[in-house]
Amino acid sequence: MRSKLGNLEIGALRVPGKQRRQGLAMESTQKKSSDSRVRKGDRTKQIFALVSMVGFAGSAIFGIVSLFSSGLSSQHQQKPVAAAVSQESLLAAQERGYETVLGREPQNQTALEGLANVRLQMNNKVGAIEPLQKLVKLNPDRADYKVLLGQVKK
Repeated sequence: MRSKLGNLEIGALRVPGKQRRQGLAMESTQKKSSDSRVRKGDRTKQIFALVSMVGFAGSAIFGIVSLFSSGLSSQHQQKPVAAAVSQESLLAAQERGYETVLGREPQNQTALEGLANVRLQMNNKVGAIEPLQKLVKLNPDRADYKVLLGQVKK
């Protein structure tokens, strides 16, 4: 409530007009300093977020570039000799696999045919004769097995 002298009465306490204006000025100064602290805190958060994003993007780009560069350099370093060795080792592994199956199932026609084909690819004509003979015994009506066996024996 206000009186004629510009005093403000709060409860039982009377505050003169001049002191009231000083109190409002102090509140406004405190509010400004509080706002500036909040803005400084926000600015710090923004800077931290920006630095984090730049760091993340940089590490991702570095990883991708190194991945592609290592892939390209490894392609140029491969030699055709390595491909030939790997082809021979692949055929040898297939031969062992077919022999393992035939150890358990000596009448397995798929394994017999695969073993004969692998040995022919390895230029092992003598080794291909045995599985071809078994295939001809198991399938006397298949002319292709007989023809292939005849070609290998020559």
